[in-house]
Amino acid sequence: MSVLRVIAFAVVAHLASLCSAHAQDAKALKKEMIGQWELSTTERSKTCVVTIKGDPVAQGFKLELEPACKTALPFTKDIVAWSIKGLDIVRLQDASGESVIDFTEVEAGIFEGLRQGEGVYILQDLAAARSMAKSMDQMIGDWAMVRGDGQPICGLTLTNTEADQDNFQVFLKPKCDAAIAQFNPTQWRLDRGQIILMSKSGEVWQFEADDNAQWRRVPDTADPLIMLRQ
Repeated sequence: MSVLRVIAFAVVAHLASLCSAHAQDAKALKKEMIGQWELSTTERSKTCVVTIKGDPVAQGFKLELEPACKTALPFTKDIVAWSIKGLDIVRLQDASGESVIDFTEVEAGIFEGLRQGEGVYILQDLAAARSMAKSMDQMIGDWAMVRGDGQPICGLTLTNTEADQDNFQVFLKPKCDAAIAQFNPTQWRLDRGQIILMSKSGEVWQFEADDNAQWRRVPDTADPLIMLRQ
């Protein structure tokens, strides 16, 4: 066998293995998508339940949208099916197979999609989304900021009042420590297991839950800052 034929055979074999791997990836993703999902705006002020099925229909696979979807998210009125495009794109499509919105996975069970002129939308496992909503509801209310020795240095209130598309309002109580007063957070959100506080200047503080049901500012320091639910 000539060198050229050996090279050609190797290239064909490599391409065949890639195609097989790609097909397996798409097949695995299709299987993972079967079930109930929540389609929402990033801050979950508008939500819609989508039931994704594996039954073939014209141009893709079957899905069902709850009746409230068309009111909450008007663009969903055009969605009649779904499909996998390429290796990792989950497409919600219209009757002609054209994309209404395409999603890509950003972390396990969470997909993001962009509609030009509207913004980013989230598609995530329904049970996980409802668990997150419950977690966020538990965040709303009065908190105290304390030092590592337990000394209170500030009080603040997290609200569910929208500040913008992604964030909610937070208010400091009087007589805060100078460092907290200077930071002066005005917005907050719960993001991937962290409480995010943001100031008007764009400064961001991040807090993570520890083993003692406290929220510690990260990265940690020798003099930690802790948020405690009141």
